[in-house]
Amino acid sequence: MLKKFLALFVVLGLTSSLAAGCGSSGEKSGNSSHSSSSSYTPKELKIGFVPSQNAETLEAKAKPLGKLLSKELGIPVTVTVTTDYNSIVEALGSKQLDIGFLPPTDYVLAHKKHYADVLLQALRYGVDPKTGKPTSEKVDYYYSGMLVKNDSNIKSIKDLKGKKIGWQSPTSSAGYVWPAVEMKKAGVDAQKDVTGVQLQGHDKGVQALMSGDVDAAAVFVDARNIVEKEYPNIYKTTHYLFLTEKIPNDTISVRPDMSKKWKDKVTDAFIKIGNDPKGQKIIKDIYTHVGYKKSSDANFDTVREYSEKVQKIGK
Repeated sequence: MLKKFLALFVVLGLTSSLAAGCGSSGEKSGNSSHSSSSSYTPKELKIGFVPSQNAETLEAKAKPLGKLLSKELGIPVTVTVTTDYNSIVEALGSKQLDIGFLPPTDYVLAHKKHYADVLLQALRYGVDPKTGKPTSEKVDYYYSGMLVKNDSNIKSIKDLKGKKIGWQSPTSSAGYVWPAVEMKKAGVDAQKDVTGVQLQGHDKGVQALMSGDVDAAAVFVDARNIVEKEYPNIYKTTHYLFLTEKIPNDTISVRPDMSKKWKDKVTDAFIKIGNDPKGQKIIKDIYTHVGYKKSSDANFDTVREYSEKVQKIGK
């Protein structure tokens, strides 16, 4: 199943041309729009989310954010929860959505297809991977890692050969791309050398590890805090076999034809909500965000490099 999705990932346009720039001739890196006519004025703002945790609870958590945005923008805001990020990308492309919360890899794909421009990057508190506890520093990046049980016989990346690994979508930066590339550096192919189990939600990855359904799980650091109530001893019984390089935080991306006036209004509204204690609580409940900062397309050049590298896996 994972191989079929990975093939789709490549077909959708993450080819080697990504490294040379993401767009038509003459476009420079930066927060630029692909649309020559940026005049769309929304009468109702439609926002798309994909769950990184229990899908049933995300919509309930996201609705209060919609209300806050509606108050700031003066127009109705509709929140939609979909099953995967490709649905968000395609909905932006068909103009069924105005805004999408997209991870870095999916943003790059959407920008390549002229479906989205980046407005903002999420800020999160840094995490101490040993304790799983947050630091006081707000950062625009995070790490992924391969979570294993302490009592397993997996002591190095090479020990993953022949094991069952819980992955997220093949376009998931933390749940596949970065960990798979890290494994490849150590001589373990994520397509050929292990048995992949695709899961939906990083909480599901941790739960699959704890229940013994997989031997290791690729999850963001630190996804264990999502299920700590269910597994109180999880920090004592598990550890990260390895950590990846830094991954840019999630984006808030917009359809390119939205007018600059409205792009600025949406940007300012999200930043204001992220700076407000009430708003910060809401966005933290949704995606563990604690604020937002303006971003540009050039921040995602490293994603394009990893997108090239991940295509070599399995070949």
